[in-house]
Amino acid sequence: MANIQYDERFGAIECILFVSGDPVPIIAIQRALGLTDLEMHSVLQSMQTLYKQEERGIQLYLTEETAQLVSNCKYTETVLALLQPVQSKNFSQSMLETLSVIAYKQPVTRADIEAVRGVRCEYAVSQLLKLGMIRELGRKDVVGRPMLFGTTDAFLRHFGLTSIGELPRYEAYAQEGDREESENPSALS
Repeated sequence: MANIQYDERFGAIECILFVSGDPVPIIAIQRALGLTDLEMHSVLQSMQTLYKQEERGIQLYLTEETAQLVSNCKYTETVLALLQPVQSKNFSQSMLETLSVIAYKQPVTRADIEAVRGVRCEYAVSQLLKLGMIRELGRKDVVGRPMLFGTTDAFLRHFGLTSIGELPRYEAYAQEGDREESENPSALS
């Protein structure tokens, strides 16, 4: 593994991300530091590698559009032992199903989601919007101009992804399910 040396720009980026607390658009950091696209990408990759090599308690979390400082999951049990947080609310089954449809088929309308799920989805969509897991992307250019939905960076962070391209391939699971049904026809009854 390459030995990465500390770069003064790491400190500036670290300070920006620490003060923000929230994900910061990479383009905003790039502009603040006066870097080119290539320089910005190189600095962030080097910084991320250095943090991982040193197994720091804080890690650099990158998506295609944002950067954020996050805690190292290696130390989760230690942090939990200290903080003993209240259990976070889980997603309901309908919210997870709705979120899955949106993630795989985005941009998607409520009618598209309902066609896949076979049930209404207003509540699940409204809850996912409140949680920041999905966002409105605009309107579809058809009669009625329904709203289009897509996932957010918060969705990526929640599920530990850096891009939608990292989602498991739906086709592989669908074929596996079809194969299991054909091998065990009694499971259909």
